[in-house]
Amino acid sequence: QVQLVESGGGLVQAGGSLRLSCAASGRSIGTYVMGWFRQAPGQEREFVAAISRSGGTYYGDFVKGRFTISRDNAQSTQSTVFLQMSSLNSDDTAVYYCAARLRGSHSYDSANYPYWGQGTQVTVSS
Repeated sequence: QVQLVESGGGLVQAGGSLRLSCAASGRSIGTYVMGWFRQAPGQEREFVAAISRSGGTYYGDFVKGRFTISRDNAQSTQSTVFLQMSSLNSDDTAVYYCAARLRGSHSYDSANYPYWGQGTQVTVSS
């Protein structure tokens, strides 16, 4: 069973930074592709970033170099995935979700990730 728990969200001023964390646990969790998605009110869930088993990283077009995804596979059954966000603006306000998939490579489609955390709210004030 895979469990994902996000933390690090909060209120930040425009231009500021936040680091989100996703504590992931489960058998061979280090072999999972890990992703971050976000969903603003009234909007569809949107791909933010993903990191592959080998450390390859992928970003949504809107990121434009402002976010960095990384992972720390401390143990075979525990891993932490980070999303460092900078130059935040009001458009980044959303609930941010951590997601995981075992089979296949990274994906921009949320439907391809079977495991999800509960989400963490990020609010950027202008």
